[in-house]
Order: sequence, then structure tokens, then C-alpha cells
Amino acid sequence: MQEINFENIARKLKDIRVSKGLTQEYVANMADVNTSHISNIENNRVKISLSTLVHVCNALDVTVDSILSDEYNNPVSVLEHEILLEVQTFPLETQKQILKIIRALH
Repeated sequence: MQEINFENIARKLKDIRVSKGLTQEYVANMADVNTSHISNIENNRVKISLSTLVHVCNALDVTVDSILSDEYNNPVSVLEHEILLEVQTFPLETQKQILKIIRALH
């Protein structure tokens, strides 16, 4: 059994937080932990617990699957699910345009 890559998980969480313009303090408050704990997670000084991971993902508005996708034997299914979740947020006309683009890329 392969070890979970906590360094990769930490990097993903930090990248998402930064890309969304959120502070460590905001994420910490939403996850009900202190700011130094978020810093320690992002800098791979501690391993994130499952419960904290769920709370941090909720704060970042991402799925746990998207963070753990590299840990799965078949990450493609996770990617497909993420794409589907994103596409579902668009109006029907936009979804049709996206489908045309996808078909054109084949």
C-alpha cells in the first residue's frame, strides 16, 4: 500500500486558497481551527486530519475528491466528476456550447 502524499495535499490546499484570494485566517475560522494550524498544514509540518480536511474543503468550496484525486488508483473518474459538477452550474445553453467544444476537440 502506498503512503498518502500529504505534501501534495498541502500544496493543493494552499494553491486553491491563494487562487481564491482567501486568507489562512478565513479558512481557519471556517474550519474551526487556529490560523497557525492552517499554516502548519500548508507547509506540510503536520498531517491534516480527515475532519479538518472536510472543513477546509468546505471553506474553499472544493470537494475532498479534488484534493485527494492523486491518491486514487483511477483519478480520471474523479476528474470526470469534477468537470460534471462545474458544468452543472452553467445555464443549459452554455452547457450545450461546452458539449460542442468537447466534441470538436476529439
